Amino acid sequence: MSFLGIGGNQQGSSNGGVNRDKMELATEQLDMITDVYNRLVDSCHSKCISQRYTEGDLNKGESVCVDRCVAKFFEVNKKVGEKLQSIGPNAGGGGMGG
Repeated sequence: MSFLGIGGNQQGSSNGGVNRDKMELATEQLDMITDVYNRLVDSCHSKCISQRYTEGDLNKGESVCVDRCVAKFFEVNKKVGEKLQSIGPNAGGGGMGG
């Protein structure tokens, strides 16, 4: 089995080159994951970390807040994804919402 169509005779690839469909899909998924990560960082940073950086590391309260924020973010993300799947494939519009 080849990775992204490299090194195999996959449909849509020419002479063992990169399968463009798989490459586009991988790029789209990477963009989606990057967007989710950036929204997570922005949201939890603004909620949990003071604008005045007095210490180099997170204090205990900030660490606990970030842990809870991340857990809640992914729980909501999971529930939204499940709800969109139950509604149907045409209702989602794509992306991981939160």
